[in-house]
Amino acid sequence: MELFKVFLLAGMVIISILIIAAIIRSAIGPSMTDRVIAVNMIGTMTIALIAMLTIYMAEDYLADVCLIYAMISFLAVVILTKVYTGIYLQRKQMKAGPEAIADNLATQPELVTAATREQELEMPSETSSDSETEVMS
Repeated sequence: MELFKVFLLAGMVIISILIIAAIIRSAIGPSMTDRVIAVNMIGTMTIALIAMLTIYMAEDYLADVCLIYAMISFLAVVILTKVYTGIYLQRKQMKAGPEAIADNLATQPELVTAATREQELEMPSETSSDSETEVMS
């Protein structure tokens, strides 16, 4: 049993070092996406650390703390993602929502992908084939 506790302690030390590395990544990350992912990693590793601490200390209430922390961490990442999306759309001066897609594509033509260009090219061919069938009948 003593060897098991040594491995738990070693695992907790390693996870603590990784949490510090993720904090540094969240502070100096080159993009906002890297920062959000680093915050998610910190939350996940903290959950693992609390779970290991639950086993090491043999305290059952820490498992409840671990579950509550998991929910809070999930909500934090969702909120950070929502804020980041809002900042991105504001910088691009785009509207949000499904009804605004046409407006966004009209104001920023570089957003039109190759797939939409192919669809635009296919549409006239479909109407020409319809007119050919009308002429034949």
